[in-house]
Amino acid sequence: MRILLIEDDRRLAKRIQQVLVEERHLVEVVHDGKSALLQAGGAFDCLILDILLPGMNGIAVCRWLREHAIATPILLLTALGEVQDKVRGLDTGADDYLSKPFAFDELLARLRALERRKTPTLQVATHLHLGPLSLNLLTREVQVDTIPIALTVREFALLEYLLRHPHHALTRTQILAAVWPSDTEVNTTIVDTYIHYLRAKLERYPGTPCLRTIRSIGYMLTLQAGEDELPPAEGGVSTP
Repeated sequence: MRILLIEDDRRLAKRIQQVLVEERHLVEVVHDGKSALLQAGGAFDCLILDILLPGMNGIAVCRWLREHAIATPILLLTALGEVQDKVRGLDTGADDYLSKPFAFDELLARLRALERRKTPTLQVATHLHLGPLSLNLLTREVQVDTIPIALTVREFALLEYLLRHPHHALTRTQILAAVWPSDTEVNTTIVDTYIHYLRAKLERYPGTPCLRTIRSIGYMLTLQAGEDELPPAEGGVSTP
């Protein structure tokens, strides 16, 4: 298995990595939640995620990953003894948990169980397309036809969300909730800023989908240029 280990205790992380490598697993290690978000979109078979992380805790990381359709199995490591903490982790989208301290044999057994649960026939989208614009969720690459576009991590997340809802008028509140972690202290004005950044990059390439401003609502990624006066998509959230 290819495993991403997110654990801030560097000594423990090194020991877990050694044990997993001895079992012929490939292991990458990061030590905080924000680094986990940068790496977790890769082709991992499992994430081992500590709850008590600096900056952004494991529950928030798990929630963000599931909100962004990253379905990689997650095994939570927790030193928290309260049942509600474990329940909260599972409800957020984790597949299993292991309480510290734990025996490495149990860790390996739980990883084997997660591997058995995987459904071989499940097809998870790895590419998003709209016209000549394509986004690769595994390599984190964006192209117009065959021309690569360099995006920041946040611009990539923004474009991914827009591509998952093409031709829909999305409110700033919807975009903020989907693209920025829930514990980030920002407001909807940051959406306007990053829309500006992303639009400036896309407009360099003729034929690229149009990032339209929908008056009094928000934004839409579409192949159709036109007047900015469309109603919200069905089921959309009303403008705050």
